[in-house]
Amino acid sequence: MPTGPGDVFDLVRSGRATTRGEILDATGLSRMTVAQRVDALLGEGLIVEGPTAAATGGRRPRRLEFNVEHSRVLTVTVDTQHSRIALTDLGGHILAEDEVQVAVASGPSTTLAATAEAAERLLKETDTDPSSVCGLGMSLPCPVDPATGRPSQPPMMPGWDGYPIAEHLQGSLPGVPVLTSNDADAAAVGEHAADFPTARALCLVKVDTGIGTGIVIDGRVYRGADGGSGDIGHARLREQPGEVCQCGAMDCLAALAGGRAVARKLTELGIPARSGHDVGELLAHGDPTAARLTQEAGRLIGEVMATVVCVLNPEVVVVGGALASAPLLAGIRESLYRLTLPRATRHLTLQLGSLGSEAAIVGLARLVVDDRFSVDAVNARFAAVAPTR
Repeated sequence: MPTGPGDVFDLVRSGRATTRGEILDATGLSRMTVAQRVDALLGEGLIVEGPTAAATGGRRPRRLEFNVEHSRVLTVTVDTQHSRIALTDLGGHILAEDEVQVAVASGPSTTLAATAEAAERLLKETDTDPSSVCGLGMSLPCPVDPATGRPSQPPMMPGWDGYPIAEHLQGSLPGVPVLTSNDADAAAVGEHAADFPTARALCLVKVDTGIGTGIVIDGRVYRGADGGSGDIGHARLREQPGEVCQCGAMDCLAALAGGRAVARKLTELGIPARSGHDVGELLAHGDPTAARLTQEAGRLIGEVMATVVCVLNPEVVVVGGALASAPLLAGIRESLYRLTLPRATRHLTLQLGSLGSEAAIVGLARLVVDDRFSVDAVNARFAAVAPTR
């Protein structure tokens, strides 16, 4: 039975109980204990009283809400060629942002120094006290070991394997806890929170310079044994022309259908492109060749996603990343539905993500808040509160 203020806070934040009466019904706690818990949370500023709720007889109850203005979150989304730094409230709403042009191939020290400087600059420009920042979330285009928070054998990021990211950033942002995540995982959390909070299983396939999949099951990211879940970009396809992937293997999905592969094909046809971002720009401007090649890439991605769908049986597959577009979605749809039984897809929603490039930012903010304001973390703040009578 929930007993601490953290448990009550979790009920309010999740929307499962938003009045004192609903908290009474949900917990079975005494009226006095509920009053103590709610007053403590209000006093700490973790929750606020909103408008009155619908009356059920007697005085209208005051609605309780999670106070998204309680503190701030810094997010850093690291891409292959640039990094985006954003300051958000606890609900993931972007308050200010900046971007630095630094390639991950330049190494972790250079990349992290540039992002830390941008984060410090953003705090100064917005007159944000660093002590009000509850955490920093950083997404990376590689597997991240959940036990250490460090990159785990990233195929496209020389020098990053096992690098102590949190420890490095502490030098510039002392006292700010750092949480790291794979980029597709963060984007999947963002899309799940924004549009599919009740979905039991959601997959997000991110098609950028590389390809990866984020998986959310029962509201939690599934990272696998050591952070390598969803790394479909290095699944090898048979009967392909023999492309060498950046990981050194032949015919990986990313080498054949990622943004870099589409960019290379466009360049060969006289349309200069270097990365997935460039391909995305061409798609946004309606370039027919980019659309054709992207749809072809989508068919290959759909072949691999068909297996993912058969294994996980998700309710939702969201398509994101720089190449996310109608042609990519059409190509994935062609192969995925052709290669799976109707049983596997009868309840499947396949669509483009609604958050676009902000998906990972929203997801990182959510991951930081889930960590910093968990039941245990909030209960620890109120360790002196009297136990339930």
